[in-house]
Amino acid sequence: MSDLRDLYQETIFDHYRRPRNCHALPGATHSAEGYNPLCGDRVTLYLRIEDGVVKDAGFEGAGCAIATASASLMTEALKGRTQAEVEALFERFHAMATAPSDRPVSSEGLGKLTVLAGVREFPARIKCATLAWHTLHAALRDERGTVSTE
Repeated sequence: MSDLRDLYQETIFDHYRRPRNCHALPGATHSAEGYNPLCGDRVTLYLRIEDGVVKDAGFEGAGCAIATASASLMTEALKGRTQAEVEALFERFHAMATAPSDRPVSSEGLGKLTVLAGVREFPARIKCATLAWHTLHAALRDERGTVSTE
């Protein structure tokens, strides 16, 4: 199990050090801002949705390794999915990240996102992992104002 944990940590640090899609997105059709006052993480998420499909995604912000890796992994996972698929992915990810650590959870359909399942063991870090996801939810609904994890 420690080898698996090491792989997960390596993936998280890779996405923290070299985040994918970390840029503003010219031509974005949806965007939202998120803030985690607990540790100061901030994220602005940009989506370009055409004909109900996420064609591109990007983010900007500053945050801890978990928050940055989550945003990076999330933007990779969104591209090419329909809005309905994105909503379902949000639900599956949120269920995985927020489930009690002593309860088994399904990682079906989550792919690389399962590397963030370990946050369940550290309740204070759950908000770091879910910040980008709640910001995604707000962007899809064209909600204004800053999404907060509190």
